[in-house]
Amino acid sequence: MRRLLACVVIALAFVAPTAAQLENVGQLSFPTSGAPAAQQHFLRGVAILHSFGWKQAIAEFQLAQKAQPDFALAYWGETLCYNHPLNSQMDFKEPRAVLARLGPDRAARAAKAPTDREKGFVNAVEELWGEGDSRQRRIAYMNAMERLYTQFPNDDEVKTFYALSILSASSAVDDRTGRMNVKAGALAMDVFKRNPNHPGATHYIIHAFDDPVHAPLALEAARAYASIVPAVSHAVHMPTHIFIQHGMWNEVANQNIRAFNVAKALWQPGDVPGDMSHSGDWGQYGFLQLGDYAGARERIQAFEWMAETTKNPRASGALALVRARYIIETEEWKVQPVADNASNETILANGLSAVKTGDMATAEKMEAMLAAKAKAAPGGADAAGGAHADHMPAPAAAEASAGRPAAPGPGGPDAGKGVRIMHKELAASIALAKRQNDQAIALLKEAAQIEESMRPPNGAADPVKPSHELLGEALLHVGRPAEAADAFEASLLRMPNRARSLMGAVTAHAAAGHKQIAAERYATLTSFWKGKPFSNPTTDR
Repeated sequence: MRRLLACVVIALAFVAPTAAQLENVGQLSFPTSGAPAAQQHFLRGVAILHSFGWKQAIAEFQLAQKAQPDFALAYWGETLCYNHPLNSQMDFKEPRAVLARLGPDRAARAAKAPTDREKGFVNAVEELWGEGDSRQRRIAYMNAMERLYTQFPNDDEVKTFYALSILSASSAVDDRTGRMNVKAGALAMDVFKRNPNHPGATHYIIHAFDDPVHAPLALEAARAYASIVPAVSHAVHMPTHIFIQHGMWNEVANQNIRAFNVAKALWQPGDVPGDMSHSGDWGQYGFLQLGDYAGARERIQAFEWMAETTKNPRASGALALVRARYIIETEEWKVQPVADNASNETILANGLSAVKTGDMATAEKMEAMLAAKAKAAPGGADAAGGAHADHMPAPAAAEASAGRPAAPGPGGPDAGKGVRIMHKELAASIALAKRQNDQAIALLKEAAQIEESMRPPNGAADPVKPSHELLGEALLHVGRPAEAADAFEASLLRMPNRARSLMGAVTAHAAAGHKQIAAERYATLTSFWKGKPFSNPTTDR
């Protein structure tokens, strides 16, 4: 006998081998025409889907289908599990196969959805997985969800999935104003006010405001999301997108250890270690900012396990990154052999190590490697020819101030800029070691100008050594503390509470006679710093 379920709390014990991964996934209300046995799996699937726990959600939706083979929404949910909705490309192969299992054509599938609301959900994914390229399909899906929202404006599940459809379509329509993200965030916040344990509302608020400008709007939701979905790695990690924008390093470090461990427990041979890699990367950055270098080394060991166990190129690349970052952040300089195909970060770390240890031959070799990579990168020929290819035009500046995320992938607007910055940083460090001070400062100002044309990082520092920070250190070295203080403040504006920028700011402000500001920056640093004590130049003699 079918019945509507008015409200179900998704925190029930489940007597199956996968029980642990399906407990504690939030709270929502999604009444449907599903039979009770199918509805229980469906609700868990929806809750996990809201947290992008694709593999876990697929299992639940398929159990719902098994319990009730003609339950249309169980197929609807599964179709949404095979593509990340915020990626620019979406492969329709698996979703179309799922729809084909429900019915041979669109009309047959719609006939199995007995209510207007359920038909609306099914028709929307027909648009998403229908004809046209990815951009056209995402826009069509958003439009279909908008029609469903107009029909059911007080339905929280309609509202949250509509919000996500807006986020998905925002890059497809090239929204340079950021208005679509704000609209999606406002819809999700409306649901959050009524249900602070809703996994979709909390999650989509974070994605909508995942930039330095809007991050304060998402802090309350991030704090809530940090505890309500412990069963899904992405959900455990996601609040740190907001925590990192506030320089909340304890939360960034420890929340990402939890996320890594959840992903590790779920990983099976053949899986791409995406959640492990991402959370491990951010977790290590958090430990480095705390000055907890032992914790950072443990994260490297976790990456070594991941690279060896998964044999996945993404894991190997991430391992190279965290090793290079450790050297640069700790300043434990070490010159090592570097392969021709080494990552940009590895080459930079080795080059800076060579400069600091006096191995100028190796430093210049690393500089030449970065020069070649910079020239080969997108925009490299223009940059090499002296054209100001990295200067930001007015519309792009407005885009960055609005906090709109840059397009991902090698074709994005910031492609090639990171390696050009790193090349200038190493070239400047070599020049400084040779006492070519004016040349060094000029190169670092050029690097900072390029970095200012990029959106501020919404994660770990990118490039791995912020150019404003290195400029500040160079200006201190040549005895220009007031200018150095400005550079460190520019770095902190882009990355709040970054430890080495705070250290530099304390020293620079004190040397420039800005005692009050130096004391404030020192208080901020010592409020979280767990590493070697940093002396206070405003009081030390």
